[in-house]
Amino acid sequence: MLVGAGANITVQIGDEGVLLVDSGMRGLSDDVLKAIRAVTDKPIRILINTGADADHTGGNEAIAKAGKWLGGNAPGNAGFAIPGARVIAHEQVLFRMKAEPFGAQPTETFFTADKEIFFNGEAIQLLHQPAATTDGNIIVFFRRSDVVAAGDVFTTTAYPAIDRARGGSIQGVIDGLNHIIDVTIPQAKEEGGTYVIPGHGRLTDEADVVEYRDLTTIIRDRIEALVRRGLTLEQIKSARPTLDYDGRYGSPDAFIDAIVRK
Repeated sequence: MLVGAGANITVQIGDEGVLLVDSGMRGLSDDVLKAIRAVTDKPIRILINTGADADHTGGNEAIAKAGKWLGGNAPGNAGFAIPGARVIAHEQVLFRMKAEPFGAQPTETFFTADKEIFFNGEAIQLLHQPAATTDGNIIVFFRRSDVVAAGDVFTTTAYPAIDRARGGSIQGVIDGLNHIIDVTIPQAKEEGGTYVIPGHGRLTDEADVVEYRDLTTIIRDRIEALVRRGLTLEQIKSARPTLDYDGRYGSPDAFIDAIVRK
């Protein structure tokens, strides 16, 4: 888990090379590559994007260029040669990145509920979370390592950043959190077990995701109750339905907007 380059970056290292989940912000790729090279000199083969936001994809071009796929063409990319690392994302991420330089865009996409990869002796599942913070979120489950890279479906530092203009929804976030809970298994007394790397924040486990799922659901229910009473958006904000969580997660204004204007 690499931190400090924007969104958290997950690094898998094995005999076949390096696989990354997310690439951080543009301009920080040299630092990311330096951190990876401090651990291994194996080539970067695959880069997976969990969403289209710039803090997850800004380093795509530089990091993919620094890498190299095992052969000429990546599977399922209509025969185009891959000069660097494979860049894999849901097709909605490619759609959202169509204005970005060609070298920053995914080279390989999928449109189904999941995509499966076997790399470095490990089964890896890319699980699409439709209508979560956006319509292109995925979580990445490393089955042998027992690690989930959650992307922005789950963070420890802020309320969910739901982008309704790009297909996000509160129910989709809750569904995504429940999906993470479905594939994670705690150790004794709900601590340890499956590691969960959030889009932003500290390393976590299932209990942390459950807590976040619960607070998200509680706030959703509180706000929907106020809506049914006929309160306006400003009246709902004045009622402070998130007060008991604001000290930890900061300003709730955008989160409340996304729930009210669903």
